[in-house]
Amino acid sequence: MTSSVEGLRTKLFDNPEGKFVHDVVLDSCRRHGAKIAIIDTSCVPERRITYAAYGEMVELAARGLVAAGIRPGEVIGIFLPNCWEFGIAYHAATLAGAIPTTLNPTYREREVHYQLDNSDAVALISDGSLLTGIDLSGLPALRRVYTVRTPGPSGSQLFDALFDLENNSPLPGPQHDSRLTLATLPYSSGTTGLPKGVMLSHYNLVANVYQTLIPGELGAIAEEDVMLCFLPLYHIYGMTVGLNLCLMRGCTLVLMPRFDCEKSLQIIAQESITLTLCVPPTLLAYCQAAEQGKFPREHGMRWVKSGAAPLAPELARRFTACTGIPIRQGYGMTEASPVTHMGFLTPEHYRPESVGAPVAQTECRVLNEKENEVPQGEIGELVMRGPQFMLGYWKSPDATAAVLRDGWYWTGDIVRVDENGLYYVVDRRKEMMKYKGFSIAPAEVESVLLEHPLVRDCGVVSRIDAAGEEIPCAFVVLREGLPPNQDTASRLQGFVAERLTHYKMPREVYFVQSLPRTASGKILRRELRKLV
Repeated sequence: MTSSVEGLRTKLFDNPEGKFVHDVVLDSCRRHGAKIAIIDTSCVPERRITYAAYGEMVELAARGLVAAGIRPGEVIGIFLPNCWEFGIAYHAATLAGAIPTTLNPTYREREVHYQLDNSDAVALISDGSLLTGIDLSGLPALRRVYTVRTPGPSGSQLFDALFDLENNSPLPGPQHDSRLTLATLPYSSGTTGLPKGVMLSHYNLVANVYQTLIPGELGAIAEEDVMLCFLPLYHIYGMTVGLNLCLMRGCTLVLMPRFDCEKSLQIIAQESITLTLCVPPTLLAYCQAAEQGKFPREHGMRWVKSGAAPLAPELARRFTACTGIPIRQGYGMTEASPVTHMGFLTPEHYRPESVGAPVAQTECRVLNEKENEVPQGEIGELVMRGPQFMLGYWKSPDATAAVLRDGWYWTGDIVRVDENGLYYVVDRRKEMMKYKGFSIAPAEVESVLLEHPLVRDCGVVSRIDAAGEEIPCAFVVLREGLPPNQDTASRLQGFVAERLTHYKMPREVYFVQSLPRTASGKILRRELRKLV
């Protein structure tokens, strides 16, 4: 029997007031000089960078940006996969007083243009290989382009040019208000409309790192930890919980440019990985590897963090049964820097199917459609406030006003809270289906389908039927060698019907090779809806 978690999280790791991201990172570089800060596995052989070398490169690059005419408050685009240059570019930009806006390295020209234009970026740090076929003309604010490994288009410069030992350009003086100075401008992958720039301050990011470190808890991240990060650094999950947290804490961060199951398993063994950041699809791949005897038996993994997308309870149980590694599920959003909730590892509070409890100084309310608090155990929209929440959306006052009201952020996510104060995400409010007045949560149907041994992956969306009702439709990725026929579909429908009330059973089942997902692992439901 568990006990209430109320009052367990009250303190931050440190006081974030007045601290800037680059200052905290550089202070860590001075304290951990000879220790390895980053291992970049995209280099051959892998590149190992000490804290002292990292700090020196950040300062040199920042002076190089200042000498190139970058001024405080201007925006610099970072269009790179996970690599050591990403970290240097990011921290050098903030040290120079600039605002980094990070772009998905799989973006096409239209998407790159939109973000650089909307953010008024004056410089771009990328690589020639990523810029092939992308025309950067027509961006009046863009003055400079740097490439890290492969030369870029005419007029671009090599990133190495910023590391000029003779450059004595003075860095900007101390900024005064960490609460109002932007530290990053990521773009939200919202489910409707064009992406919006999320204005996150230095105070937001430093506070969120200090909230995530959770002093005194079982499994707390320590200087001795070695974290594997294949989740993209351009996404706020990888940036905060990977890059910034590790470097501020004095850990070693091992970077992979993308998830490769076989290679990641080799790295887990070779580099004595103790922690890794995951999304549900990577946990599924690890389960399959373990069941095939490919997961290393001798490993030092203390726990894994799962976030960015709902985690099916059966997948959580299966992963731990296969590997012996506990899962710490977390919850958050770009607008919250991103962490608002984290699970517990203590036996009395360990519930991997739950996103845990709020991190310190995060207030939560669960409201119904009339904006009244719901009784314990009932579902409602999660509304929160805390030091990690954004200042607003870039150039979008109406969108800001729609989600930030009197200091409270309206998440659009439907949750319930159990008697012990643990939170469970039911679904996105805008993704909830209604059938004859009954609500259907796609994530609930998906979690049941994933329990079936035939199913490797799945996504559920709605379609309007002849009666005008929303009916659930399932897109299913079968395990190899299984027949995608009506008999299989009927078996899956019956499986759900045996476990959920009748109206939640998928009326239609479509078999696909893969599901469209964001880089952070969320199902792109709008793409599935197009298919029906």
